[in-house]
Amino acid sequence: MRVLVLGSGAKDHAVAWWFSQSRFINGLFVAPGNLGTESIAVNLSSVDPSSPEQVYDACVAHSIDFVFVGTESPLFTGVIDYLNERGIATFGAPRKALKLEGDRRFAREFTHRYGIPTPSYYVFEDEKTFADFIERHPGKRFVIKRNALSPSRVMLNSDDPASLLAFARPLLVNDAILVEDYRIGMAVTLSVLMDNKGFLALPACSDYMKTGTGSTGLPTGGMGSICPVPLKDCVRNTIMDSIVLPTLHGLKTEGLAYKGVLTFSLIDTPEDGPILVDYHIRFNDPAAQAGIPLVKSDLVEILQAMQNDTLADFKLEISPQCSVAVVIASEGYPTSPMTGMTVADVPVVVRNNKLASTPRVFCGAVQHIDGKPITTGGRNITVVGVEDTIADANHKAYEIVHLIRFPGAWYRSDIGNKFFQQ
Repeated sequence: MRVLVLGSGAKDHAVAWWFSQSRFINGLFVAPGNLGTESIAVNLSSVDPSSPEQVYDACVAHSIDFVFVGTESPLFTGVIDYLNERGIATFGAPRKALKLEGDRRFAREFTHRYGIPTPSYYVFEDEKTFADFIERHPGKRFVIKRNALSPSRVMLNSDDPASLLAFARPLLVNDAILVEDYRIGMAVTLSVLMDNKGFLALPACSDYMKTGTGSTGLPTGGMGSICPVPLKDCVRNTIMDSIVLPTLHGLKTEGLAYKGVLTFSLIDTPEDGPILVDYHIRFNDPAAQAGIPLVKSDLVEILQAMQNDTLADFKLEISPQCSVAVVIASEGYPTSPMTGMTVADVPVVVRNNKLASTPRVFCGAVQHIDGKPITTGGRNITVVGVEDTIADANHKAYEIVHLIRFPGAWYRSDIGNKFFQQ
């Protein structure tokens, strides 16, 4: 099979690496790719992954059999529908399903129709109405999100009226905002692969979304993740029975079902158990980087089962080990990341993920420019340690994190700690 992966982030590198392990692959391409993908695939750096026409032309030029879309931008520009209409097999959500992520108000109304637990929420379209609402709830903590697609999952939780208004004001210029009650609990990310008759649940992860140790500081697109989450059986069962299965039923009922991935962002609350806070019609970063190295099954065989509507019968093989993913970011991220920094050379066996005994290194915003590895965005490299315990995986990841250097590089030092420190 000749495969094209669309994207240039660390999760796209992780997906490409997963494909590269398959015995069925005889051609692997990534558009546009990054520093890491060029060692396992052919980077099509001139192809805009959000352009349906350019992606289709690349498929014809390189005899592509299958296009994998795990990142948001190509989904929302209609790449999936465009390719399917021209006979090219794809992995990803079509236009009809985009509102699950691209319209939070619709998503909340959907969950209400199927009895799926979520935080109480409110939608505002103008600043005055929102300001009046905040004034009527002094001292209460809320979470503010843009109603439409927010690729980096940036949001604010605060009980300070001035901060809430300052965050909401620019969003309300062009969009509505969704405001929900702040809920305390452990974050859980669960990705489910779906076909017309069943699904496969991948190992659940827990993401670290803030800049500072102890989940303080600014919200980000994700600074680290652990996998699997040590959930009690009763919690796992509740997630399936009250969130995943009703969602899949609702998708079929409303004609929104598709073959691809749906990611559930959850909070396991002490009062009400697991509740849904967002749907993502794609893989999440950095949960994908943490989870993918633990899946031992051949990705092509999984996708073939998906195409044949036999996912429910597929025996997914998962490693019994644990992973800790640590994201290395640029100075100034998430507000104004510095770019153009040269990344110091990393040993080849580490950079190319050749040895099972070393952590996985997945590149994000790093490209070869004039022969040098140069940072091009905010989150640059994810290091994933895999070991028998979360503590050991943490230790393995941070051993390599220290080897990856560029001016202004920073990372959180506590990824995974809460799961093994008392």
